[in-house]
Amino acid sequence: MTPSVNRVTLTGAANALLARLVEQHGPVLFHQSGGCCDGSAPMCFPRDDFRVGGVDVLLGHVGDGVPFWMSADQYEYWKHTHLTVDVVEGRGSGFSLEAPEGVRFLIRSRLLTDDETDALAAGPPPPRGSDLTE
Repeated sequence: MTPSVNRVTLTGAANALLARLVEQHGPVLFHQSGGCCDGSAPMCFPRDDFRVGGVDVLLGHVGDGVPFWMSADQYEYWKHTHLTVDVVEGRGSGFSLEAPEGVRFLIRSRLLTDDETDALAAGPPPPRGSDLTE
């Protein structure tokens, strides 16, 4: 059996903040668009307030089942990396839910290992927004 490989995880601080945001706002999702400036940072939105695009890629789930989506163009640049969502002091300029807290989410990355790359290649491709049945 091929071991499961997570493409995205959270630091402890990011997980704690995410739990607070879910408590305050209900179900949320992450999206990383790859736009300019803060658009290349992971943004956290109420799930009902953000429409996932048909070509957006679901990298996985973090925290307590929070989906992490990435635009297809950005995914092409990052598909060979493992992403860790962290949180740092300082307000970003986007509409992400953590902004009023005086902090912002950011991505720390590392290259996937050969074993991780092989395991991902052996499995199905990550789901796209067009795969949603809602």
